[in-house]
Amino acid sequence: MSEATDALLSIRDLRTYFHTDEGVVKAVDGVDLTIRPGRTLGVVGESGSGKSVTSLTVMRLLPEVVGRIETGSISFLGKDLVKLPPREMQKLRGKELAMIFQEPGTSLNPVHKVGEQVAEAIRLHLGLSKKDAMDRVVKLFEEVGIPDPKRRLESYPHEMSGGQKQRVMIAMALSCDPKLLIAD
Repeated sequence: MSEATDALLSIRDLRTYFHTDEGVVKAVDGVDLTIRPGRTLGVVGESGSGKSVTSLTVMRLLPEVVGRIETGSISFLGKDLVKLPPREMQKLRGKELAMIFQEPGTSLNPVHKVGEQVAEAIRLHLGLSKKDAMDRVVKLFEEVGIPDPKRRLESYPHEMSGGQKQRVMIAMALSCDPKLLIAD
């Protein structure tokens, strides 16, 4: 099999630039990488080297007013994510592609209980009932080491420690068994 056909994710010559009043910032400049099914890839670099921007670019979560994909391709399961319409990208995100964000405090909605937030993704992507989704959340919370998971379903983000919020985000990312998990 060729590299292109057996890759889960293949990035070629990816360039994501920020256009500012001071000029162009080349946040991601010529990234190439391939991830095959069942494999793990670690990307290392100094702070500000573009690791997070690369992840956000793959997930197509950078608003175009902030950063733009100038050139390159992002092939996921044979689909070019750069050319994928926003609606189709939204369907992939959370189900096939998931991301654990660096800062869980800003990723969780402060006015909703954490159990509801994780269950929402499960219900949306897997079509489970509310009860079945919440049962799945309890199991996920157990798997990621959240103490007293049934009680924690009812917690708001501000009632949890930073480490517990990070575990909630990990549970959310794993909730639909994505084919690709990006941990920032």
